[in-house]
Amino acid sequence: MKIYTKTGDKGTTSLVGGVRVSKTDARLEAYGTVDELNSELGLLQTYLTAEEDLECIAFVQRKLFAIGGYLATDQTKTDLRKSCVITQEDVEKMEHAIDEIDRVLPPLRSFIIPGGSRSSAVCHVCRTVCRRAERRILALNDLYEVDLYLTSFMNRLSDYLFILARKLNLLEGVNEILLDNSCK
Repeated sequence: MKIYTKTGDKGTTSLVGGVRVSKTDARLEAYGTVDELNSELGLLQTYLTAEEDLECIAFVQRKLFAIGGYLATDQTKTDLRKSCVITQEDVEKMEHAIDEIDRVLPPLRSFIIPGGSRSSAVCHVCRTVCRRAERRILALNDLYEVDLYLTSFMNRLSDYLFILARKLNLLEGVNEILLDNSCK
């Protein structure tokens, strides 16, 4: 298989099923940002040591490939592959992961400035890329209906990444950077 096909040299690419669209199409913005998030998560996992965190990130990365497939499918022209469906169980798995981490964290009493340990900082970058991906998906939803479980999964994922960043600071003994509301 050749890596380069030259078919995109004029600014178009194929969706699942072969429909050609501009590389600036809303679908590509959405699944391209999901791909960017998946790459950032690949970096994040190199900082993780807890088995449950590594397993959750691996689960998320597989789901992001499914989401990419969903977003790359024009369902008016091509049937969606079953492997591209995000389920209520997937959303609930993220909620469970959030709840498990939240049990060990001190209560949040202020806004947190992203940073702290290196792993926490990388996790915050993942969180912000996730939020951007979510916005791109919601913009796509203005044009084509996107499944509610998919948008819910992305929303939970950004919450998970926020709480994981807090856990990583705690595990590494690094104080969270709390927002000083005096703006000095």
